[in-house]
Amino acid sequence: LIGVGTGPGNFTGIRIAVAAARGLSLSLNIPAIGIGTPEALAFGLPRPCRIVIPGKRDTAIWQDFTDTPSEPQQSSLDALPPGPPEATPQISIAEGIARLARARAGTPQPRPAPIYLRPADAAPARDRGPVILP
Repeated sequence: LIGVGTGPGNFTGIRIAVAAARGLSLSLNIPAIGIGTPEALAFGLPRPCRIVIPGKRDTAIWQDFTDTPSEPQQSSLDALPPGPPEATPQISIAEGIARLARARAGTPQPRPAPIYLRPADAAPARDRGPVILP
């Protein structure tokens, strides 16, 4: 079983981790299970709770965990909406990913895919590439 963090987080790091996990999963014929960063940090915490991950330039990634968990969100640290109390994670992201992946083993899971909260900073080139000669 391969557990992989799907973000949100560092754009390139998440893409590499998910691609590596999916490649290993295919080549070794074992399942890969994707786990979101806030969900991994919320492992074992009493519900309801909110996980807040500080980001760049006074922003935060946050997610509420209640009977029906919300989706990860991004906003400024001083503009978080009202919600459940903020919880302090008790385990590392890696341990949360491993424990949740293990708990989901044997149940149908979607293929791991990155979680993006905003579009990529880079875009494909608009002009045509060079002609490849024979």
